[in-house]
Amino acid sequence: MNTEKLTPFLIGPECTVADALRKLDGNGKGILFVTDADRTLKGVLTDGDIRRWLLRTGEVQGAVRQLMNQKPRVIYRRELIRAQEMMRRYVIAALPVISAKGVLLDIVFREEKEAAESAHTGTLCGTPVVIMAGGKGTRLWPYTKILPKPLIPIGDVPIMERIMDRFLDYGVREFYVTVNYRKSMIRAYFNENAAHYKISYVEEEKPLGTAGSLGLIREEFTRPFIVTNCDILIRADYSDILRYHEESGNELTIVSALKQIVVPYGVIHSSENGAVASMEEKPSLSCFVNTGMYVLNPGLIREIPKNTFFHMTELADRLIDEKRKVGMYPVSEDSFLDMGEFEEMRRMEQKLNLKSE
Repeated sequence: MNTEKLTPFLIGPECTVADALRKLDGNGKGILFVTDADRTLKGVLTDGDIRRWLLRTGEVQGAVRQLMNQKPRVIYRRELIRAQEMMRRYVIAALPVISAKGVLLDIVFREEKEAAESAHTGTLCGTPVVIMAGGKGTRLWPYTKILPKPLIPIGDVPIMERIMDRFLDYGVREFYVTVNYRKSMIRAYFNENAAHYKISYVEEEKPLGTAGSLGLIREEFTRPFIVTNCDILIRADYSDILRYHEESGNELTIVSALKQIVVPYGVIHSSENGAVASMEEKPSLSCFVNTGMYVLNPGLIREIPKNTFFHMTELADRLIDEKRKVGMYPVSEDSFLDMGEFEEMRRMEQKLNLKSE
């Protein structure tokens, strides 16, 4: 691998966590190699390392050196024949190839087929998944004047089917789908095209918000369940999200994405009497946003007002006011795909490599 191809995987030890997330989004491999100016390997940083750091500190401006693995597994060029076997043995996705002096020479990635097959098959088997599909999709008007939002295609597959396909990879076969607007069209499509799924429809007589329709589910859940909006796709490890929820003791976990916004102007910082204290050219702001995916403990359904318009954010606010545990599971900006607006629809197609479909 030449220097140009290595660059997307390299980061300096003084770069920030926000910088690292941008790099990870760009290379799509979930790993970075921390090197100095001479390309001497100092450590390795994965998306999991960043997630654990953010959960522990919430600090996006921390230096990469604070959270990198300083003793990663490495391989020397003369040992390259053992690379795939080493990665299988230690369950790692990539190995840095270094010289005797510790200079990074190359990167070997685990074979894609093997990595996929060893991933997460069946890990969410039996976990209830609720898809909120009752909204009118006003942001996508006039598309939604003809089609309900869940059936708007991303490529040649409706967004809701793509969501279910992702869960299918984790062993989920049963879904609860809340419907209202153009519900007969949703039923008709999946009656013909949903051979791999079992769908229980939860019908709203009137709009009930992003949480209100949960009170209409007749089955009593006995384990934490996942709720997702029908217009978003999260590219993350769903089994790890559920595991984090259970281990943290949260009653409600909100999957959040680190959004980085660049102010497209020079920003003036002023002091007293209109004096200019300093200027900053196109600063970047970082914040966590609600993606629209949640994990809830089953008892929370009983706390949702019956037959009342009620949003998930209202439930979260109530729990926070009562000092009950609400947490977040952070993902990168690039892992959060939202088709709620036309521009975002195009971005989703690009990220899913659907241009040729």
